[in-house]
Amino acid sequence: MCNYAIGQEVTLKEQQPNIIFILVDDMGYGDVGRFFQNERRQQEPSSPWLETPALDKMAENGAIFTQHYTSAPVCAPSRASLLTGLSQGQSEIRDNQFDKALPDNHTLGSVLQKAGYHTAVIGKWGLQGIVSKENENPQHWPAYPTKRGFDYFYGYVRHRDGHEHYPVEGIFGGSKEVWENNKEVSAGLEKAYTTDLWTAVAKKWITQKAQKNKKPFFLYLSYDTPHAVLELPTQAYPEGGGLNGGIQFLGTPGKMINTASGTPDSWTEPVYAEAVYDHDQRPETAPVPWPATYKRYATSIRRIDRAVGDIIKLLQDLEIDSNTIVVFASDNGPSIESYLPAEYAANQANFFDSFGPYNGIKRDVLEGGLRTPLIVQWPEKIAKNRIIKSPSIFYDWLPTFTDAAGLPAPVNSNGTSLLPAFIQEGKVQQGNVYVEYFQNGSTPAYPEFAASNRGKVRNQMQMLRVGDMVGLRYNIQSHDDDFEIYNVTDDPAQSKNLAKSTSYKGLQEKMKAKVLQMRRINSSAPRPYDSVPIPSVKGTRKKKGLIWKSYDGKYPWLPKTEDLKVAAKGTVKEPNFNEIKEMGHDIFLFEGFLDIPEDGKYEFYLNANSNYFLKLHEINLIDGDHNFKEVEIQEAQIFLQKGLHPFKLYYKNKKNEKPQLELEWKIPKDSKNVISSKYFFRS
Repeated sequence: MCNYAIGQEVTLKEQQPNIIFILVDDMGYGDVGRFFQNERRQQEPSSPWLETPALDKMAENGAIFTQHYTSAPVCAPSRASLLTGLSQGQSEIRDNQFDKALPDNHTLGSVLQKAGYHTAVIGKWGLQGIVSKENENPQHWPAYPTKRGFDYFYGYVRHRDGHEHYPVEGIFGGSKEVWENNKEVSAGLEKAYTTDLWTAVAKKWITQKAQKNKKPFFLYLSYDTPHAVLELPTQAYPEGGGLNGGIQFLGTPGKMINTASGTPDSWTEPVYAEAVYDHDQRPETAPVPWPATYKRYATSIRRIDRAVGDIIKLLQDLEIDSNTIVVFASDNGPSIESYLPAEYAANQANFFDSFGPYNGIKRDVLEGGLRTPLIVQWPEKIAKNRIIKSPSIFYDWLPTFTDAAGLPAPVNSNGTSLLPAFIQEGKVQQGNVYVEYFQNGSTPAYPEFAASNRGKVRNQMQMLRVGDMVGLRYNIQSHDDDFEIYNVTDDPAQSKNLAKSTSYKGLQEKMKAKVLQMRRINSSAPRPYDSVPIPSVKGTRKKKGLIWKSYDGKYPWLPKTEDLKVAAKGTVKEPNFNEIKEMGHDIFLFEGFLDIPEDGKYEFYLNANSNYFLKLHEINLIDGDHNFKEVEIQEAQIFLQKGLHPFKLYYKNKKNEKPQLELEWKIPKDSKNVISSKYFFRS
């Protein structure tokens, strides 16, 4: 855990690490050798298998997270939560909202920009916002990457373009646009397989930034493979790797990269070309060749593996590997989608058991839909062969990277820093793992799955983890529906529903309350529990008034304060500065409880002359921090149960101005008023 400097200006770490986050599309937990395939191949040698030697080497040189979750079981909401640090209970992008605009708020790119980093996204985006066809260009896309914290963008903008792995030839879906910042550059990208193309551009960009050696860099390398099209490369991956070998960007139209020759969609990894397997689990019958679909899938996975090895070799050649954090992950569990022609066998996730030891696939909130392989390498800080078993989730990475850069996370982020876990320094704070999602359909009825999970009807779904216990709800009809409860450490297949035991009644009630206390209504993704009042907290001893604390440090945003040193503290009757004499500090926090007089819908209003932020329970209620403007903000759809509700109100002090902070509400059957001191309590 970083110790954040305080004073008139925040001093960042002397040597901030470079950061590369590599994200692939639809690769399952079980697709990586170190996580599952190596063991499977050893135990079932006649079964089909996948090889990932470069990823295995990366795991050997760093840490693997065996209980890491994506924020959603499909790409757009999963990637949005990764980029914003917000859970699916608070994100603006939920369910299947592809191409919806990423909100103008903190992102991985913007926070690291403010921490002094060069930032880039290369590959798939899909969060730009939908505009008319006549206006589809960077000027009009509201959430184009360069408008969301990235200095440089090269790749596919639209979600659907990522379904094609050759931009020009369009073997299965027509030609696609590739953008480099404000210019469309697909002309000249003939025969450029996207795994190779994004890797070549990434290597070029990393090399340029490393050789300038003035600022650290952050790269979000967002592959669109091995997703459903399952196209093959043109040829073998070039020998070597790094600065002078492997994939290279040539910059010549028609031969933009050094594998842009030969025949698109033609080359199969040799080890898979003649592969056979025991198709009927009968030793007396001869093994049969793999169907072509799975040769394609395996080749795509191996191509990604080679690309990762190539990039790590580049870091070594540039002599920056020791202080570069490299993270590898997938955006959701394995897919059974296929855009292959009809003559190909359907893609099934159980051919390689891509879900690993878990049940569920892409679009399931069962473990197999949400758990993906997560590997992190940082030779300067992470010991070799680390296995991290504590639960974590995508929205933890924004706090993690700000922590590594020497800053506390923005107060709106829902995650917690994973840095103490993988460098084994400081206190690991317990985070929240929460997912909600809607999709028509059902879980595949694979024989590998527990009988209770085969054909499981999806619709409205929720998943919450508390310690080793996972609460799971499928086909939710109302908030009264019970969670299925599983100990996923002892029962990774989620076959034994513990909720049937009366001893788990307390946990059941805790889960039902918690999922309401950590999410907010989003009209674009309605839920059956939207109108249920948020439960109050029980058994809290009350004293009149609130606790206030102050902190020093000129941060670029209102920070989370858990790891900051308290400069001063005291108590007040209500959240304003009338009783505070020690005003010479930068950040103020008021915390305590609101005593809600009756069940109903409440509207909150905040007026201030500087940045402010209001949390109720774990809900981001009013955000006046990012792009602060001196305007009144209203929050209208908060349903609260009678009783005590914890809150935190943050304020950034302007030392040359008198602070102004006024919290108002409109309670049921009443007009808007300043909240009276009689409603404020502290524990």
